Amino acid sequence: MITRETYKTPQEVLAVLKAGIALSQEDLYQFNLSGLELQGAKLSRAILIRANLHKADLSAADLSGADLRGADLSQGIFRDANFQAAYLYRADLSGADLRGAILTDSKLLGARYDSQTQFPEGFAYKSSGAIGPHANLNGAELNTANLRHADLQGASLLGAYLGGADLTLANLQGARLSQADLRAAWLPGAYLRNARLNGANLAGADLRAADMTGVEFEQLESIAGADFTQVQGLNDAARSRLLSQPAGELDTAHPITRRTTRASLER
Repeated sequence: MITRETYKTPQEVLAVLKAGIALSQEDLYQFNLSGLELQGAKLSRAILIRANLHKADLSAADLSGADLRGADLSQGIFRDANFQAAYLYRADLSGADLRGAILTDSKLLGARYDSQTQFPEGFAYKSSGAIGPHANLNGAELNTANLRHADLQGASLLGAYLGGADLTLANLQGARLSQADLRAAWLPGAYLRNARLNGANLAGADLRAADMTGVEFEQLESIAGADFTQVQGLNDAARSRLLSQPAGELDTAHPITRRTTRASLER
């Protein structure tokens, strides 16, 4: 078996794969293969945890059973690649071309995609557990997840667990977040236009400078300690509705900013 000592650089890996030698089950943990042309590469069951495959071309590659947890596949070309039973947990698929790829039994829980990601025709990516526009993530356990800049436009997150999640500058336009747990979530600058937050728990959430134009928030479970400083799009009626929450919630300070919810809502 080829050992890692044989290939210490991406160029050496490229040479091995170009020679048609399979690197099945090999350890390529955190390897940087970005931008390389690896068409037809044989990497079944390879360990590619947190590997950098950004803009790499792995068309028709065999990645069946490969461990790609946390790997960067953004803007990569994976046309007709075999990802059967591959682990793609929390992998970045933003802008990736997966047309014709085999994704049977692949694990996509927590993988990130965006509006530029191209999936195989007929693949039910919205219900795969992956995170992206219009995804069905009802009841998903995303506590403390790193979702900075995530595109969750139109996503369904009914009853989702987002406690402590980092949604800084995330696009949540039109997202359904009713009954969601957003306690201590980070939402500075988040785009929440027309999102539905009915019955959500916003205790300790950081919503500074978030765009809340047209947000629905009837019967919120709690806003104790939430920071709404410089929030955008709240009309007077909506602001008054938030200020009608129990005094105990309004006078609770955010644990980090130390600003009370009442102070953050009052102009």
